[in-house]
Parts: sequence; structure tokens; C-alpha cells
Amino acid sequence: MLRPTLFPFGREFADFDPADPQYATQVVEAILAEGRAAGASDLHLQPMHDGLELKYRLDGVLLPTAKFPAKMAPNIIARLKVKAELLTYHTDRPQEGRIRTPDTDVEMRVSTFPTVHGERAVVRFFGSSNKYQHLSDLGLPDDVLQSLRNLLGETSGVIVISGPAGSGKTTTAYACLREIAQYTSGARSLVSIEDPIEVVVDGVAQSQVNLQAGLDLETGLRFLMRQDPEVIFVGEIRDRATADAAMQASLTGHLLLTTFHAGSAAETVSRLLDMGIEPYILRSGLLAVLNQRLLRRLCECAKDSNDPNARLGLNVQRIPQSVGCSACRGTGYQGRFLIVELLVIMHTDLGRAVLSRLDTGELEKLALQAGMVSRWSRACIAVDAGLTPPAEVRRVLGFS
Repeated sequence: MLRPTLFPFGREFADFDPADPQYATQVVEAILAEGRAAGASDLHLQPMHDGLELKYRLDGVLLPTAKFPAKMAPNIIARLKVKAELLTYHTDRPQEGRIRTPDTDVEMRVSTFPTVHGERAVVRFFGSSNKYQHLSDLGLPDDVLQSLRNLLGETSGVIVISGPAGSGKTTTAYACLREIAQYTSGARSLVSIEDPIEVVVDGVAQSQVNLQAGLDLETGLRFLMRQDPEVIFVGEIRDRATADAAMQASLTGHLLLTTFHAGSAAETVSRLLDMGIEPYILRSGLLAVLNQRLLRRLCECAKDSNDPNARLGLNVQRIPQSVGCSACRGTGYQGRFLIVELLVIMHTDLGRAVLSRLDTGELEKLALQAGMVSRWSRACIAVDAGLTPPAEVRRVLGFS
């Protein structure tokens, strides 16, 4: 009898019999339940020539969990598509759907894609709406927390939250919206246009992109301007048209929050300029850029190393290292934490630098001279505090 090949965890799948007519149903329910219980952000089902491989993304890292028999792969994917209300007979085209579970506040987004060995599926677990509600829950440094709160009190301008995919940008944006709603007691009109809406935020009139109806981010933003808004959240700037609309909104007396994919705060400014935003508009409309990354937090089983090479070139005094135990499932880590850098454009010489179209390196030098604490400095502080090892910093920030 064929059984799934098992990796560090996921042992419960061994009890399922592929000959059972309910096998696919049992597997799908179990992998979704285990993903939620483990706190995974994503679940990957990758068809291979010798089976269907299951991986969970825990704390930003993909961990192999199980490999199911190849002959059962179509049934498992089909069952997942049924739960997501997708068309099971369309196996040659990408599809997207959602799994809604009334008994829990966790929602799942399902994406399928055809590959040479069959359909691949990825499930994104949207976090609980009860976690990271406000800025004080995010673990931001005190100086950044206070500065960001002051910025949220502005009546016009753009605050960009940047970082790579999966760095928690939308979570931070939602916390900002709740902060405004709470401290203004509903006295400010808050609206959003998102793709998709990940969490419902009380006090915010949230709208979702609907391309079939002709409602994209740019169009939605332009129509929202007629809804008497004071604070606007645009889920993500993806193109010049959306960026133009966002900057224009900021110049007409609106505070606008948005997210953007960029590696650093200075790179965010440079990329907006490269998209074609006029420097004088960016100088006038951009308030600040909050760039963030997520580093894995060491489990209590961690130990310090005496090997100087383990510093990996970082300017740190302490060298904590991951070990692994039953509490952390052998990974050596439990949870993640933010490192951030906040680049404030207004009232600084950076505005003139933007007008001069200085490159990313020069912008970053000026930002550091103006008092910005870089992501690298924050990371080294975290290493010396024993929160994360140098290897994790290099994994997330690279070697540049």
C-alpha cells in the first residue's frame, strides 16, 4: 500500500489509506488544519514525477512536510478546488478562490497553476483579525512608533509602507488605519481600495478590486475621491497610473497610505522616480517611507557560538545560534519580529535630494545623516540582544 513519505512533521498523514474513497477529503482537511495550527502563512502542494509534495511556509521559510502518492495528486488538488469553489474540470489554466470557514476567523486564499506534472496549488492563510490590531502590537522601536503616530495625524501626504512580499506590509497598514479610527473616534472618513481585502477593519469603508466590472486600483481610487474621504488606503502601488493617482490625491488634502515592493526606504523613493513620478510631485506629496522586514526569532533552545566566522561580516559582539527542540519543531525558531527603517521626507534635506534625482546610495547616505536608523543597524541590535542569529540576518537582508 502506498503511503505518504513523511518529513520532520506531519506524521498524522500516515494513518490515511489511499485506498479509502475519502482519502483526498481527509488529506485536505488535515493539511489545512495543521497549517492553521502550526501558524503557517502559506501551504504549497507541488506535483512531482514521484508524488505530490507538501510544504508549509513557517516564519518565512518553506519546510517539507510530506509527499503523497502521485496517483492521488489529482484527487487531492480537485478536493481543494471544490472547497475553494473553483472549477475542477479546468486543469489547464490558473484559477483563484477562497475557502471561508464560519467557525474560525482565519480565511484562506487558494491559487492553482498548471505544471508539467499536473496542477500546483498554493494556499495563503490570512492571519487572525485579532492579532496585531494596533501599532503598539507590532513591536516597533519606540522612536519609530512615535514618529509614525505623528505622521498619521497629518491631513495630507502619502505614507508608503515598503518591503518584499511577505514582510507584513498590509498588517502594518491595517494597524495604522485602526490607530487613526481609534484616536479620532470616527471623526475622520476612512476608505480603502484593495486587491484583495485581507482583513475587515472596523471604521473603514473597504472596497475590493473587481476587474470584470472594470474596477481596478486606479479607477477605484479616482472614484473614491468623490466619496468625501480624509484618509485613503490603496492596497498596493503596482504601476505608474496608480502611483500618479495616489500622489495627486495626497496633493488635494488627503492622507494616503499604501504599500510598495522595495528593498529599502531609499530604494522606494528611487523606484517611484523610475516609474515616472515627477520629482516635484514626489517632493511635495511624499511624507515618509516605512521599510520593514521580518526576522525569525530564536527559540529558547538557542546557544551562543564562539566562532568569529559565524558573525558573517556583521558588526556584532554576540553570536547566538539556532539549535532546535521539540518546542520549535526542530527549526530553532519560534515566531518573527519586525526590523524597520523610517525615512521622513518632509522638513529635511532629502526633499532637495529627491528634486535632484539622486540615486539610492546617495539618498540612503543623506537619510542616515538626517538620523534614520538603518535596517542593518536594527538587525545588528537584534543579534546582540540574542533575538536572531547573523545567518538569519543574511538570509533576509542578503550580503550586499
